[in-house]
Amino acid sequence: MAHPHLPSTEVAVVAIRAVAEEFGLEMIVTDDIGADQTSRRTSSGAFAVVDTDGSLPHEAFVELGGSPSVTVQIYPEDDARITVDGIEFADVPRDAVPAFVRSVHRGLAHVKGRFFPPGWWLIVPLPGDETYKELVPGVALTPWMSRQTR
Repeated sequence: MAHPHLPSTEVAVVAIRAVAEEFGLEMIVTDDIGADQTSRRTSSGAFAVVDTDGSLPHEAFVELGGSPSVTVQIYPEDDARITVDGIEFADVPRDAVPAFVRSVHRGLAHVKGRFFPPGWWLIVPLPGDETYKELVPGVALTPWMSRQTR
């Protein structure tokens, strides 16, 4: 039987690994385990290694090869920060991470621009009418973003 805290970060990493294999992408994972190692902890003391419930918080940073550049920071609090070609999507639910990465690599993610107010948006649609969008700062798009413009 699985450990009650295992289905969190580790399961997300395994799911991202499956997406990486599906698209032939290299993948590097850096794990930080223990409240003293993770980047943001709200449920443990200053020098604690475990959370107040006795569990070891697990955080992972995943770098995927290929284009666009994609990194995923998975937090113990059930969310993640995904960066696509320098554009940061914060607070993505951990369970949505594999679908998000798959959408980017299937070519479903796209860039949309407007004249007024001026700006480009990186839009990542997920199954089930869920969509993430972030403003692309400045006027220069990366080569990958230029190819995804609609």
